[in-house]
Amino acid sequence: MKVVLDPVHGYIEMDEIVQELLATPQMQRLRRVRQLGFSNLVYPGANHTRFEHSLGAMHLASMLMKNLDSIEEDKKKEIRAASLLHDVGHGPFSHVTENVIDKYTRRRHDDVKEIVGKGEIKEVLKKHGISPGDLAKHVKGETSLGQILSSEIDVDRMDYLVRDAHYTGVAFGVVDYNRLINQMRFHEDRLVVDYGGLKAAESLLVSRFWMNTSVYYHHVTRISEAMCSKAVEYMIENGELDPSRLRQMDDTDLIAAMRNASGYAGELARRLDARRLYKRALYTGLEDAGKGVLKYRDKIERAEKEIAELAGVDPQCVLVDIPKTPEMLEMKAMIKTNHRMIPLNEASHFVSILQEAHMDNWRMGVYCPKEHCEAVEKAAKEYFNVKKATKQFKLSDLEKTKMQG
Repeated sequence: MKVVLDPVHGYIEMDEIVQELLATPQMQRLRRVRQLGFSNLVYPGANHTRFEHSLGAMHLASMLMKNLDSIEEDKKKEIRAASLLHDVGHGPFSHVTENVIDKYTRRRHDDVKEIVGKGEIKEVLKKHGISPGDLAKHVKGETSLGQILSSEIDVDRMDYLVRDAHYTGVAFGVVDYNRLINQMRFHEDRLVVDYGGLKAAESLLVSRFWMNTSVYYHHVTRISEAMCSKAVEYMIENGELDPSRLRQMDDTDLIAAMRNASGYAGELARRLDARRLYKRALYTGLEDAGKGVLKYRDKIERAEKEIAELAGVDPQCVLVDIPKTPEMLEMKAMIKTNHRMIPLNEASHFVSILQEAHMDNWRMGVYCPKEHCEAVEKAAKEYFNVKKATKQFKLSDLEKTKMQG
C-alpha cells in the first residue's frame, strides 16, 4: 500500500490495482486534461486536472464503502477501479469538447467500455479478475453499486465541488462530505441518505448552486468554451481533425492542432491564446427570452447564420449559446426518515427554493467581436423576439439575502 498527498483530502491510500491503473497511458493522459476547461481565464488557479479528481473520487468511494454493510471485497475492488476510471473517456478540456465528440462519435465521457476493454487497462483489470464490461456499467450508474459514483448524490459530485472550489478560490464550495458519507446507506437496493445527513445534503446543493453561478456558468467561461468548441467543429468539417482521434487527445494536443489550423479555427485559437474573447451582444434569462427560445438548441448553426445576415456581418462572427433547461438532479436524492422515504426537495424547505433560484440564473448568450456588438444585439433581439435583455446577472432572492445578512 502506498499513499499520495492530495491538497483537498490529505493522504490517499493506493492499493496495488490503483497503482497499476494509474501507471497506464490512458490514466496518465488525464494529467494533461484540465478539470474546468477554460475557467482559468477567470480564476487563474483553476489548472487542476481530471487525474487528481479521479484520485479524489476513488478516495471518497473507498471511504463510503467502509460504512456500507455486506459489500464483498471483490466488489469493493471493482468500485475502486471504476471510480478511478470514471473520467477516462473525457476529451481535451473536459466538457468543452464533450458535445462535439458526441456529435461525431456518439460517445459521451461516461461511455468507457471501449477504452477499458482493450490495451493496458484491460490487462490490469484482467490480472485482478475484473470484467471491463461490468466496470463500464458501474461507471454509468447502471448497477446497484454504481450509484456510489453515478447517482443523484455521489462521490464524483462531492469531490469535484470541493476540489473546484479549492482551486478557483471560490468560498462557496463547502460540502460536509464526511458527514454525508457517514449518513449514506443502501435501502431496498437504492443509495439513500439518512435523515441525520439532511444538513450535509443541503450543503452539497447550496455549493452546487453557487458554483454554477460563480464558476461553471460564468460568462467568460461560456464564451471561451463556445469559441473552442466552434474551432474544433470547424476543423472536423474541413478534414483537419479526426473526431475519433479527438477523444484520445489531451489539452496540449488540441491547442497545437488549433494553432496549426487554417482560417477560422486558427483565428479563434489566436484569440484564445491572447484572451481576445468575443463579447456579449445579448445575454438574457428565460424571463425575458421566454421558454420558446429553448427550441433553438437544436438549430444553433441556423440561428447564427440568420442573426449574422440580419446584422450584416460574417456568420463566423456570431456564436449562439443556449444552455439546456436548468436542473439539479441532487434534489431527487432520497432521504430516509423513520417512517418513509422522501425526496430531498420535500425533506428540506430550504432546498425546495433552490430550483427556482437556479432557473433565475439561466442565461442565453449571443457572442461576437466587440466591434459588431451593437448590430448583433439588435439582430439577436429581433430574431429571438426579446423585447428587453440585461447583460448582467440580476440579483436572485438568495443573493439579496446573502448581501443583507
